Amino acid sequence: MKYRKADAKDYARQNMRGIWAAALTPFDPGSLAINEKGLRQNFRHWVDDLSIDGFFVAGKQGEFFSLSLPERKRLMEIAVDEVGGRAGTIMSASDQNMDVVIELAKHAQNIGADYIVVHAPVLHFLKAQDETLYEYYKYISEQVDIGIALWSHPDSGYLMSPELCARIAELPNIVAIKYSVPREMYAKLTQIAGDKIIVSTASEEEWFDNIVELGWRLYLCSSPPYLLQTKYDRRMRDYTDLAFAGKVEEARKIRDSLNPVRQAIRSTHPKEKPPAHGKYWQELLGQVGGPVRRPMLNLTDGEKAATRAAFEACGLKMSTATSQAAE
Repeated sequence: MKYRKADAKDYARQNMRGIWAAALTPFDPGSLAINEKGLRQNFRHWVDDLSIDGFFVAGKQGEFFSLSLPERKRLMEIAVDEVGGRAGTIMSASDQNMDVVIELAKHAQNIGADYIVVHAPVLHFLKAQDETLYEYYKYISEQVDIGIALWSHPDSGYLMSPELCARIAELPNIVAIKYSVPREMYAKLTQIAGDKIIVSTASEEEWFDNIVELGWRLYLCSSPPYLLQTKYDRRMRDYTDLAFAGKVEEARKIRDSLNPVRQAIRSTHPKEKPPAHGKYWQELLGQVGGPVRRPMLNLTDGEKAATRAAFEACGLKMSTATSQAAE
């Protein structure tokens, strides 16, 4: 590891910054095996061309629920091998089975990943969950030295309160949280425990306001960093860096200029097919996408046609020529 357990919070505060993206997992169209070559190609593009600062690997976006344990470990290994030293890595050790969580956490630690993320588990029969969750994360914290990010989202069937998150943040290697909750909740956690835990959320549309109003320096994380941008059109990177530098109005103008791209994605996004839609948008951008695995559903030909039409009209610049034409 790059730091001692006791130094996990300080290390994260210094290094867990900027734009972090959640990687979709490309599968081979025939065998549905992991397309390792395609994943490496995507990582190189994301780092070299888009300057993305870090990657969330083998999480919900990556369809971890359809992956075997060896496959999840392999995704971690590819990420560390391809981007280690050039970008950060946070590996999903989320699972309902605690033995699997610990096995994945130790694997991430042993291969040189920077951090792990563990989402709040689905809990059955309970009428309250705070003590259960505190002991859950305490146990994981005791088993590994690597920095741990919490993740609270509605899929668990409940949301962790800011007060509970602040209590868990006292544990020595709890370093961050991906807090997929209403803004008033993550703003409160930032206020009451921002010195103990890095707070972030996956909404790109709220990212600018969170930089300006809450002083955030970490976007953790979803697919917009590589779906809203191209090698020739890095507006998310641009508005982020301007906002970090205090050039708020200039940043706001660039942020707002992405609204047609956001609308193109939002308006063609089938409610039951988010990974498939993201992968097809990747393909339109020249990245490696591919099909999804069950239980996820692939796009129909009609859904692809609608997405392609919206993509072509959204104004993303795909080459130097289109960049110059737009200026």
